[in-house]
Amino acid sequence: MPISAEHRQPHGPLVGLRVIDLTRMLAGPFCTMLLADLGADVVKVESPAGDLTRWSGPYRADDRLRSVGGYFQSVNRNKRSVVLDLRHEPEREILRELASSADVLVENFRPGVMEAMGLAYEDLASANPRLVYAAIRGFGDPRTGASPIADWPAYDVVAQAMGGVVGITGFPGSPVKVGPGIGDIFPAALCATGILAALHERTRSGRGQFVDVAMYDAMLALCERIVHQYSYGGRVAGPEGNAHPLLCPFDLFRCADGWVAIAAPSDGHWAKLCEIIGHPELVDAHPDHHARLENADAVRKSIESWTELRSKVEIVRALAGSVPVGPVNTVEDIFADPHVRAREMLVEVDDPGCADLVTIAGTPIKLSRTPGGVHRRAPLLDEHRGDVLGARGRG
Repeated sequence: MPISAEHRQPHGPLVGLRVIDLTRMLAGPFCTMLLADLGADVVKVESPAGDLTRWSGPYRADDRLRSVGGYFQSVNRNKRSVVLDLRHEPEREILRELASSADVLVENFRPGVMEAMGLAYEDLASANPRLVYAAIRGFGDPRTGASPIADWPAYDVVAQAMGGVVGITGFPGSPVKVGPGIGDIFPAALCATGILAALHERTRSGRGQFVDVAMYDAMLALCERIVHQYSYGGRVAGPEGNAHPLLCPFDLFRCADGWVAIAAPSDGHWAKLCEIIGHPELVDAHPDHHARLENADAVRKSIESWTELRSKVEIVRALAGSVPVGPVNTVEDIFADPHVRAREMLVEVDDPGCADLVTIAGTPIKLSRTPGGVHRRAPLLDEHRGDVLGARGRG
């Protein structure tokens, strides 16, 4: 069963840190979610219409309110919500007041939007020099490197395509985008890392700074392998299927009831694998890394002749602990996996419109002494106005 989140005070190493979250959709909210999971007080500033993901679903069949869909719940847990209509100067002034005492502000507008409202980094830092101001954009911010396409809008699939991910995913002739929104989520993780680095530097200098992560840049960093393959050997990488261009065996293999992943690129793991599948002669036939790569098709066929006669459970039982192996899981498999339960990677939280608790992914960052975690559900729109704005919020 998933672990139930307790309604308690935030906990974790970032308790006491105030974050103003002006982000929408996935990249920015995932970044601030990571900070909130670690204990930061994240104030999500929304427009009167709310973050678009509030209304994107999915919803439980018994949801009476439909005010917090699964998408929004998943990446906006542990946050407080305040509505400010930044089209109007009095509302912008409230944001300036919030930023004047905040540690971090994160936004993912296109370049120039915050400048046009008088809310640029320079404007806010003049009143709060300690402010760490972070931006996640498709193609970066001119402050750290002017891109000729800085004004282009971008979403996950665009970042994946331009940054190299799509070009090496799938099978030859049919490139495929990666299933999860890594074009958003990886930039988000890098931005959280940059924010923490800037906060650490602030302890020495007493000054904040501008943190800039471009989605395109992040995808290129994620695809670092294609860069050195090209610069070292002139190879233009293409779709790789399920195999690895530099390691063998390192692939997905068909079995009697699905697929398993097996990775045995080292000579030691290769020898173990050959012994377990009953073909010790393969060690001499393909004795080293280069020989296995040159004969990758033959290596694959030898392994699959063994896996296709066995179930996932049988294969994992035979190889586990000796050779890196894992089943290709569905989400039903994940919900039943004792590892996921032991690691608290499924967490139950309230949904205001539902009679029962709902399940979302837990936090993967585990700390031994000051652990964070999911301590409350995502907020209703403007739910914490009074708490955050005080007397102003009751006006």
